[in-house]
Amino acid sequence: MIETRDLTKKYGDLYALDRLTLKLEPGDVYGFIGPNGAGKTTTMRILATLLNPSSGEATVCGYSIYNGAKEIRRCIGYMPDFFGVYDDMKVIEYLEFFAAAYRIQGPERHKRCNEVLDLVDLNYKREALVTSLSRGMTQRLGLARVLLHRPQVLLLDEPASGLDPRARIELRELLKELRDMKMTIMVSSHILPELADICNKIGIIERGRLLFNGDVDTAVRQVRQKRVYQVQVRSDQKSQAAKKLETYTDFVEKVEVKDNTLDIYVTLKDGVEDGSFIPERLIQEGMKLKMFKEQEINLEHVFLGITKGITN
Repeated sequence: MIETRDLTKKYGDLYALDRLTLKLEPGDVYGFIGPNGAGKTTTMRILATLLNPSSGEATVCGYSIYNGAKEIRRCIGYMPDFFGVYDDMKVIEYLEFFAAAYRIQGPERHKRCNEVLDLVDLNYKREALVTSLSRGMTQRLGLARVLLHRPQVLLLDEPASGLDPRARIELRELLKELRDMKMTIMVSSHILPELADICNKIGIIERGRLLFNGDVDTAVRQVRQKRVYQVQVRSDQKSQAAKKLETYTDFVEKVEVKDNTLDIYVTLKDGVEDGSFIPERLIQEGMKLKMFKEQEINLEHVFLGITKGITN
């Protein structure tokens, strides 16, 4: 559904996008992750045919961004992170207006507007002015607008930006519904745990370069060599335990002393498959071990492990 090959965008000497190559199959929900200025919005604007690349190729639904812009715009729904609304329109009037722009006529227009209002749970606000909606409701209205023409592909740029926790949860559930409808979705977000919950593939981009492209499990394995273990010993033995663990410099990078626990950052090497040596050696030193566990690796750890925190 989406394929790019060496897609590049330059502004003078600055690479906003540097030879981006990726592929999304039908039904994929692709989480596009990166810091501000990494190239996420640039990528989506190019795919939406709103921005011309400096070089490279991209196709959406089989159409080239160079000579198939009209066809691409018919088969995608693009929702930017911030979009304007018409202040003096009611919700239903707003949707009717855009349905007419999509050339949806007569009873079918009324039917489509009702369908998308039901999908985004805004039917009870159909007669409300757009300006009266909360940020979360406005985001849902924007999503309803891009669903009117039943696109094959959705490009959602930071859809959860600025939303409160409840609105984010509601949006996440809505994206799951769209996923279950077999839509192909490319969504960028800084709220990483929510992407892990809905995406089957992720891409991690930094300074315009795609550092990782694949499924979440593969990304976890890539950073699995570095692990964090949490240890709890008797309070009067905490400092002694930390000093002892810091002596194992071949494996232990650092030890952080917290209120009740020690966080031990370990790099696994040949001959050491896990952190089981930690409790073994503490017990050998006569310390009373109250708790030992490995910190679960989630998408945030993957992101921190793959990126370097550099922006353009």
